[in-house]
Amino acid sequence: MTSQTAVAEAQPDLGPRKGLRGHPWLTLFSVAIGVMMVALDGTIVAVANPVIRDDLHASLADVQWITNSYLLALAVALITAGKLGDRFGHRLTFLIGTTGFAVASGAIALSGSVSAVVVFRVLQGLCGALLMPAALGLLRATFPAEKLNMAVGIWGMVIGVSTAGGPILGGVLVEHVNWQSVFFINVPVGALALALGLVILKDHRSDHAPRSFDLPGIGLLSAGMFCLVWALIKARDWSWGDGKTLLFLGGAALALVLFVLWETKAREPLLPLGLFRSVPLSAGTALMLLMAFAFIGGLFFVTFYLQNVHGMSPVDSGLHLLPLTGMMIVASPAAGAIITRLGPRIPLVAGMLLTTVACFGMSRLEPGSGTGVMSVWFALFGLGLAPVIVGATEVIVGNAPLEHAGVAGGLQQAAMQVGGSLGTAVLGAVMAARVDSLLPGKWAGAGLPPGRPEEMAQAADAVAVGVPPVPPGAPPEVAGKITGVAHDTFVSGMSLSFTVAGVVAAVAAAVALFTKRGSHPEAAAGAAHI
Repeated sequence: MTSQTAVAEAQPDLGPRKGLRGHPWLTLFSVAIGVMMVALDGTIVAVANPVIRDDLHASLADVQWITNSYLLALAVALITAGKLGDRFGHRLTFLIGTTGFAVASGAIALSGSVSAVVVFRVLQGLCGALLMPAALGLLRATFPAEKLNMAVGIWGMVIGVSTAGGPILGGVLVEHVNWQSVFFINVPVGALALALGLVILKDHRSDHAPRSFDLPGIGLLSAGMFCLVWALIKARDWSWGDGKTLLFLGGAALALVLFVLWETKAREPLLPLGLFRSVPLSAGTALMLLMAFAFIGGLFFVTFYLQNVHGMSPVDSGLHLLPLTGMMIVASPAAGAIITRLGPRIPLVAGMLLTTVACFGMSRLEPGSGTGVMSVWFALFGLGLAPVIVGATEVIVGNAPLEHAGVAGGLQQAAMQVGGSLGTAVLGAVMAARVDSLLPGKWAGAGLPPGRPEEMAQAADAVAVGVPPVPPGAPPEVAGKITGVAHDTFVSGMSLSFTVAGVVAAVAAAVALFTKRGSHPEAAAGAAHI
């Protein structure tokens, strides 16, 4: 069989579209609705957690599980779910993921206990893991090379807008309806995505698609990802030097080393290590991880800054982030067009440099910084992130063969999840260390009476999220001093955290130099038909 014949057999059907099924832009619209549902759920629930805690009489640990169970299930299952899409078809896994996500959301809304909520959040995460790589796999198989960047640009815009808009929508629903509505909203959205998917989506499977399952690989990778993400989630509570943290990090390292060794021997490996022989794909994966570190890790503190230092409601804080959201809406499709013309390297480097400047700019925010100053840095943040989300995704997915498109999509999402968890954990540790270092001196400098060690430890925990530890019944003068000390200390910690994020973003800009456009050979021949 000649190489031309092999490519012809592998390429998707990109002929003229006379109907709905398989139409590229309708495919994008269909998968975008499902992706929006999952991305929105990543942030919308945070606003509902305090109300869920009160309504279900849950502890703080219970509420943390509501978030962590979802993140764990999503991160652990992404690459395996992508492989399932490569094996059984991305259309099928997308439809199953969409249906399961909507059903799990409705079940959460009907739950009367925290344990039930957590169980169905795990199901949500697993179904989200099926849905996200499948969406990228469908785009990879449907669009030719010169159209893929624009499609991924719109896909990235949907994710960015949904992620940033989650707190706004969540705040409105919780304030004016109830916490159940935050989950019920996924039911009609999921039903719409399912209906469109049944009519529009067309299955594309390569002749070289996997025919078997790498069960040992799935077990080792799942164990490694679970231990890694769990250690990152719990590091702030346990501390980095705690034996439990080190145990889980060691377990993650051991499982992932064994996974790599097994993959070199497996007949049809879960994650073909040959993919990483592609320097651009490896660079794109590292870039996605570093970008998520700076973006998600930094944004974690921005919400505390707006709500606890400036005293904004969740809705108001979400509105103040509109410059970031709006810039992503505008810049993501534009980034797709620019990357199509210039290739990904220059836009990716420029995007990470803009993100670096934005991080250093946000490190200069003060307790009294006005909306105008914040808006400039938020807008620059969004402008820098847009080409990175679009370009890095295209670099990863476009440099993978069609038969591994689902695994590549899972790899892209897993890098983003791990990067976000790593950023939140590391920058959280930076914040905690800064607060522990500065708070005693600032406390004494304000003339406040020293507290017992356990009281000062509790105060430091509150200050690390921008909350002034004002005791009940404190005189206004004392309350004012405590508030001033708390806000100054928190902003100092946030400044150092954003400085670290800026350094990481600068490293990511250097990594971006190793990226290049995906060859995408299977689709190139059909470009003229779209």
